[in-house]
Amino acid sequence: MNPPGGTIEIAGKTVSRLGLGTLRLAGPGGWGDPADRAQAVSLLRQAIHQHGITHIDTADAYGPHTVEVLVKEALHPYPDEVLVATKVGLVRPAPDIWMPFGHPAYLRASVEGSLRRLGVERLELCYLHRIDWEVPVEDQIGTLQALQEEGKIGHIGLSKINAEDFHRWNEELAIAAVQNVLNIHDRYDPVQELCRDHGVPYVPYRPLAAGSAMHERDVYTPLSWLLGLGPHVAPIPGTGSPGHLANIVRAVSLGGWGEG
Repeated sequence: MNPPGGTIEIAGKTVSRLGLGTLRLAGPGGWGDPADRAQAVSLLRQAIHQHGITHIDTADAYGPHTVEVLVKEALHPYPDEVLVATKVGLVRPAPDIWMPFGHPAYLRASVEGSLRRLGVERLELCYLHRIDWEVPVEDQIGTLQALQEEGKIGHIGLSKINAEDFHRWNEELAIAAVQNVLNIHDRYDPVQELCRDHGVPYVPYRPLAAGSAMHERDVYTPLSWLLGLGPHVAPIPGTGSPGHLANIVRAVSLGGWGEG
């Protein structure tokens, strides 16, 4: 089976350039339990076993906590070729609120929680979901680095950062991946070019502009545009629909990105 979109190395693993974002496996707006738990579990399994997607992206804030549990239920023990990435540093006090919270004790507790929910001893790729500007950034990064030294995190990524953040942290941190918004509506992010120039995987979230596209004709152009930016780009479209997932994979295959 050809990996959709071809392959890319992220966090020391060669995975499909087309990944799967899992926010939509929770309830509406990423809050609460899925409407159809069995379908959510089945979709995760289809992504890997039927479609060849080996990059699964989640976060402790999805649900919150719900989706990490679903990922474990569907995929554990994880196949060697699969990368499960998660994120910490956002709290969900209410359905429509996403609030950065980077207190070192909370980040440490969040990593420990993700380890338990995912059923692993080490998070292969853990992103700081958001920088909390109420807490010294050095403390947030330092906490993740300490957890990395303890063997609880393999690689560290950053999400929703700007060019200044990239320049500040890439040399010290050796950023494993950057996860920012990029799609045909939000078409420019200088960090994408910095990632290209520094050999850092760039993982666009919301690549279909919040997922209104439901047919292959709708998803072909935005995914082709993203994949055409360079081999460092690895989009993670999200869906809770098996049919939509199949259309996404088909659109990528039509573009020939999985060949060769």
